[in-house]
Amino acid sequence: MAGSGEAAAKPVRRRAGGDPVKALLHRHRELCERAVDPLEIAAGLEAHGITDRTAARFRHRDVFSLAEELYARSPRGEHPAARPGRAPAGAPAFRGFGCALLPGALAFGAAAVAPAWAGPVAVAVTVAALVWPGRAAGGRFPYAAHLLAAALVGWAAHRHGAALAVGLALAVAPGHLAAAAFAAGARSRLGGSRALEDFADRARPLLVAAVTVFTAAAAGAAALAGAALPVAVPLALLLFLTRLLLRHGAHRGPVGAALALALVPVPAAAIAAAAGLLVHAVLALSRASAHARP
Repeated sequence: MAGSGEAAAKPVRRRAGGDPVKALLHRHRELCERAVDPLEIAAGLEAHGITDRTAARFRHRDVFSLAEELYARSPRGEHPAARPGRAPAGAPAFRGFGCALLPGALAFGAAAVAPAWAGPVAVAVTVAALVWPGRAAGGRFPYAAHLLAAALVGWAAHRHGAALAVGLALAVAPGHLAAAAFAAGARSRLGGSRALEDFADRARPLLVAAVTVFTAAAAGAAALAGAALPVAVPLALLLFLTRLLLRHGAHRGPVGAALALALVPVPAAAIAAAAGLLVHAVLALSRASAHARP
């Protein structure tokens, strides 16, 4: 028995003693060849389930070190991929702030000029703003979460009045800025991290700060629109977390479940949905793969 076990173990040692990284490079050839820097490979490996502990089997201390070797050994042809500029990852989002002002402006204008149309206009522009940055999300049924969000905002406006919908529309602009700041900060910390756990420890406080800033801004938007804060703020936070998760490629299943829970006609439903989605966001958005360049 012992002899057969040792014989079975010997081929494994010989394969590992050869070139364990070569097989990994072949398996993830497309990822390694199109990556613009080792960080992209590290994020991709993490998305495929390779952790710092797994990297030790390839004779590396962490995934970042393994990614550096894969990047160095990947053929790139005559024209290697150009490295990105020094602009932060969230720079395009900051430049798009003018577009993020449109939902609040349209909803507020409709409330002033044609109050009867304020609710429908606010619902439409709020959901449209949610769809725009959500195209990178993964999973089946790409627009299920957006349809649930439309149903949620419409149902909330029907129950609590147009002021609530206007308040949600006004919160789109600060949500856009908070999401852009979080994306840029996380990408910056990804570049300075040397291990996946190190990056997670750096990313979580950023997310908490973004959520805190947005919650305060959403409360101000609700007060400006004349909406009830206990109703408007949890809904706004739920939509903000939905935007973050979809934009960073999270699967739509937990997002859809949270939005569906918020549709339950119970006062605490939206609070429970936002709290549950926040826990999921802390786990999902502290992964390096959530911040890889598209």
